[in-house]
Amino acid sequence: MATLTEEIALAAARLVVEEGLEYAAAKRRAARDLGRRSQRQGELPGNEAVEDAVREHLALFHADTQPTELAALRRLALRWMERLAEFRPHLTGAVWRGTATRLSSVHLDLYCDDAKAAEIALVNAGVNFELAAGSGPDDSVFTAAVPCRELGEAATLHLRLLDLDELRGALKPDGRGRTWRGDLAALRRMMAEGDEAQRGAAQ
Repeated sequence: MATLTEEIALAAARLVVEEGLEYAAAKRRAARDLGRRSQRQGELPGNEAVEDAVREHLALFHADTQPTELAALRRLALRWMERLAEFRPHLTGAVWRGTATRLSSVHLDLYCDDAKAAEIALVNAGVNFELAAGSGPDDSVFTAAVPCRELGEAATLHLRLLDLDELRGALKPDGRGRTWRGDLAALRRMMAEGDEAQRGAAQ
């Protein structure tokens, strides 16, 4: 019999995949849906547990469409990382971790000496970004709907501006040795490996 934490993880995974919610929001809503209004911290699953449940849900219900949608979003991320290369972009979130669908946002962390210069560069890129507060006291997030031709619709792009000093800890792995984000070279390697695996499967 599943524990409450496991039930929350499964319910949150469904919300992530089917409604495009981020993990934190999905966990809170899943807990509420299961009647846990207090949402004690010990009852909420960790992100890795939710991610495991997301992978299971994708394998069961979206195995025929998710790989193509993920590849399209990775190519979109690659184009923006190349465009913003001077700010040392790192891809994070579901697109990096391999669980993204067409409902997922593309999250890029930008590491820069001067956040104002990055802001000006974004304005000069001609994209209508909205500025919001980030998760930290000193970082900001620019959000925009950008066209993704392969999906035939707009995708949400989040650009988080971070101090260059934070780059040192950016590649710390999770409890299983996988990184939470990757730079432009790492994304290119990942995409090349994916293409190679697809060719091998087709032979």
